[in-house]
Amino acid sequence: MAGPTTAERGARRLSRRDRGTSGPSPEGAPRGRPRLPRPRVLLLALAAALLAGGVIWALYGSSWLRVEEVRATGTDVLTPEQVLETAGVPMGSPLVSVDTDGIEARLRKRLPRIDSVDVSRSWPRGITLEVAERQPVLLLESGAKFVEVDAEGVRFATVDKAPRGVPLLKLNTAGSASIGRFDAGRLITEAVRVRGELPGGVAADTRTIAVRSYDYITLELTRGRTVVWGSPEGGEAKARALTALMKAAPKAGNFDVSAPTAPSVSGS
Repeated sequence: MAGPTTAERGARRLSRRDRGTSGPSPEGAPRGRPRLPRPRVLLLALAAALLAGGVIWALYGSSWLRVEEVRATGTDVLTPEQVLETAGVPMGSPLVSVDTDGIEARLRKRLPRIDSVDVSRSWPRGITLEVAERQPVLLLESGAKFVEVDAEGVRFATVDKAPRGVPLLKLNTAGSASIGRFDAGRLITEAVRVRGELPGGVAADTRTIAVRSYDYITLELTRGRTVVWGSPEGGEAKARALTALMKAAPKAGNFDVSAPTAPSVSGS
């Protein structure tokens, strides 16, 4: 029987080549990703650009998202008007462009009574200034006025009238041997520390904290009572000893807890 002719063999090779290119890919062979028609790609890019442009215009160019209202909250001694005037928020400017960090820095610098302030955007047209004021824990006499000192030892304001319930701090360090090692700023900080460690009832009754040196701090309480506290060290132990002494001798006038392991009481 005669074999295939040359023409038949060529036709068979052509048929196998066609099947290899048009048929399914061998298992595991990578397939190419379907490509979007070019017009669709261009339309998607155009839509994205238009959307981005619309957002930028809405934030910066439109009249919808501009500052129309500024309010201050949390004030006590300060007034909202003082805070708003000092903040200097640019009215009518795009809300997104307001420099909130700059406003915060300006308020803290120009109004030292402010301990912290949170400047936030209130969409769509407002700015909120949430203020926390420093609270005085001690007072320093300055002529006929009083300098307020907060719990961190910061002297932040001078007032004409002493706030009610805030003890007076008296620094009388003349002749003190320790003044060379502990300046006035350090002694004020230590007096604040003592004030913060007093038992609740004693703190409420304290009228004056007198500092003669780092090692000699005394308290003047209501009803003419006095407390020798000594140095600022060991405050918790001294507070416990003072509480125990006052319970044991409620009518005593003088208490000494400078050595909390051997406290003493006198007067009645």
